[in-house]
Amino acid sequence: MGKPAAYYTELFARLGGLLEGFGTVPETRAVAEAAVAANPWFTLSDVVFSVDAVRRNMLDAAVSARWLSYYGANERTVRSRVAVIMAGNIPLVGLSDLLCVVASDCIPYIKMSSKDSVLMEYVVGLLCGLAPGIRVERYVPEERYDAAIATGSDNTGRYFHALFDGIPSIIRGSRSSVALLTGEETDGELHALGRDIFRYSGLGCRNVSLVFIPLDYDLARFVRAVAPPEEAVNPKYRNNYRSLRARLRAAGEDFYDGGTFVVTVGDRFPVSLSNIVAFRYDRAEEVYGWLEANDGAVQCVVGRDVVHPRAVGFGAAQMPWPWDYPDGTDVMAFLRALPEPGSR
Repeated sequence: MGKPAAYYTELFARLGGLLEGFGTVPETRAVAEAAVAANPWFTLSDVVFSVDAVRRNMLDAAVSARWLSYYGANERTVRSRVAVIMAGNIPLVGLSDLLCVVASDCIPYIKMSSKDSVLMEYVVGLLCGLAPGIRVERYVPEERYDAAIATGSDNTGRYFHALFDGIPSIIRGSRSSVALLTGEETDGELHALGRDIFRYSGLGCRNVSLVFIPLDYDLARFVRAVAPPEEAVNPKYRNNYRSLRARLRAAGEDFYDGGTFVVTVGDRFPVSLSNIVAFRYDRAEEVYGWLEANDGAVQCVVGRDVVHPRAVGFGAAQMPWPWDYPDGTDVMAFLRALPEPGSR
């Protein structure tokens, strides 16, 4: 019989307690700085923000209790071995999958991304230190697993599908996020949208890179309102912007210059990191039609009163709750439905 939900609620809350104030005291400041040194796309601000968002939105006792209450008692008697292949595009991006596997009373076999191994190693170490009975093993390609959760690009997704063929699996590829504006947004809401766009240098699947705007929308206002402080922009992101701006100028293409990013008008996600695409629409039905047709490429939809299963408010895209599953696939339900090892 698996452990009760209250056990994991308490465990996650204790882990959150250990992460409180992360980056503000010498020990954790050193961990944060090591994570930045290992991946130049990470900034100290991003690392500290990510840990605090996890602590507040995923490890809080009341949040965990609500989340786990959706799934009832765990009747599992034999623990499934679950391979967890983690992405590393933003700090701690693989932690939510790990928490799901642990809370399902399965055994995670994790492969950390080299881009995020410093921070993940630290948090996994804390978790295992709190509960020595919690097994977090390392993934070994040659071994057999009962299930798999793998996140990567569209190219690696095809590889994962072949690798884990024959066992239950969740395979995730590339996605991005959108925002729906009506023209009635306040400057405060647009500023919050800027955080949804530029946090983590735009590298996350929950980062907004396409914005729906009315036909008569003032794009100059949008550019001014969402622009991040220049000193907060990662130098690598700024270099991408300079290169893209030069290419657009050389090609004679129209764009709005945000100083550290560009905005172009179009109807699909941008291919360049420092490019935000504005999609001009006449009627809301156009937007919802596009969202339905492109659902497999969209992670979440930011806006006010948006009708969508993965809708979030302005400024909240980078603070998901445990039930905000990537791609809308309920990871806990997937794990709870696994056949017990030896029953197939």
